Amino acid sequence: MGSQYQQNAGHLRLVAHRSPVPTVFDPAPPGPATRLPATPALPAGSQATAVAPVTVPSCHGGFAQTLHGAIEASGLSLDRIRTELAQQGVRVSVTTLSYWRRGRSQPERAASVRAVALLEDLLGLEERSLSSLLGPPRPRGRWVSQHTPDSLPITELWPENQQVAEVFQELDAPPIGELERLSIHDAYYVGAERQGQLLRTRQVVRATTNGVTRCLVVQKSDEDANGCPEITSVRHARLGRVRRNQQTGLLVSELLLDRPLGLGDSAVFEYEVELPPAGPTTLYARRFAVPVREFVLQVHFDPAALPAHCERYERDGGEERDRLRERLWIGASASVHALATEQQPGQTGIRWEWD
Repeated sequence: MGSQYQQNAGHLRLVAHRSPVPTVFDPAPPGPATRLPATPALPAGSQATAVAPVTVPSCHGGFAQTLHGAIEASGLSLDRIRTELAQQGVRVSVTTLSYWRRGRSQPERAASVRAVALLEDLLGLEERSLSSLLGPPRPRGRWVSQHTPDSLPITELWPENQQVAEVFQELDAPPIGELERLSIHDAYYVGAERQGQLLRTRQVVRATTNGVTRCLVVQKSDEDANGCPEITSVRHARLGRVRRNQQTGLLVSELLLDRPLGLGDSAVFEYEVELPPAGPTTLYARRFAVPVREFVLQVHFDPAALPAHCERYERDGGEERDRLRERLWIGASASVHALATEQQPGQTGIRWEWD
């Protein structure tokens, strides 16, 4: 399946759908927890005695909720906690501690992860009761911090594949929205063996800022495919860095535009993707991170292998349910198409049944 990240992170034939289970950090303090008597302040320079292990009701929540409940139960102030950590060689600011307990950020760096282990001992919690609640590192980079109001974060666009965000971070992906997508045309070809074989994509883009030189595109093969998709031809651009994961069939490619674009400049580029061998394919879809003025999707079947039924579908980003379904008729040319104007973030595709 092919995809273009910034406005559309398209998806060459969606893989089998899995329902993501997001971790939600509620910035509001959790419900009241059982408190221990407040620990009296110690004279300066004296050693603190670890709080006796306690059972905190919020321990069954996420990292932020558990940390908040443990701090409340301990009676220690954030400044006191900061001081105790510093005496053990780990410096964490009061602001950072406050962000952790409110869910605004989470420990990721090596020193921060060590601080979490010390917090478990200091707050009287069981070993790894906090560190086990830490999720994967949150995405960083310009593509995360500089987004447009109507865009969809990559982590929501590909909730089942954390590797996409990791590769975007590694390649320092350009900010989402640097290129306005005016038109995207996907032509997907299915062979006589009912397997997807080739994707041809043409995009018309316009720069929303000065100095735009590149974009990233994403392809994902079917779960039963043997290998990764491969970009075999690029026109009006050049293929830059490429990252592959053979086990998951993920391909992230950097396309370098023919020339730097200034504000308002437009460009047209095309590329072809060869798909690895797989079982019979039953759909093709593209994922969109930002709106696209016009999206045209054509699926071409070999005349010797025509499906019995075709339909267009649309989904909101990260959703497993269709928000729209529409019956499509296969024409005399053995092809079907779907047209979307003012395409919104999410995904649009065509699925079919063989028998």
